[in-house]
Amino acid sequence: MERTRFEDHQGRRILLLDYSTMTDPDEALAAIRHSMGVVAAQPRNSLLVLTDVSDSRYNAAVLQGLKELAAHNAPYVKASAVVGITGLRRIAYQAVIVFSKRNIKTFDSRAEAVAWLATQG
Repeated sequence: MERTRFEDHQGRRILLLDYSTMTDPDEALAAIRHSMGVVAAQPRNSLLVLTDVSDSRYNAAVLQGLKELAAHNAPYVKASAVVGITGLRRIAYQAVIVFSKRNIKTFDSRAEAVAWLATQG
């Protein structure tokens, strides 16, 4: 299944960036680059985005890629949510937020995040 894909929830189109269970840095960086291309093809201020990093592992290069992704996506996103932020990922999440200057809301589950996104914009 494609890691970057659109899903429908209650009539709302949500872009899922599914980086869950990724452990290979090269795979993660390729997925991030692909996501950037998908996002850049959308109208500005049009996207509801859910990023899932549950059970993933990443190194400094992948963390840098995630920071660049968040900054790159800013003009295209109306609202953004993330799931899978536990343990040391909280430190990485804070680095992404500081770098990208974005407000990305955290949730404990995809269901909660999608329900919130469906109410945005």
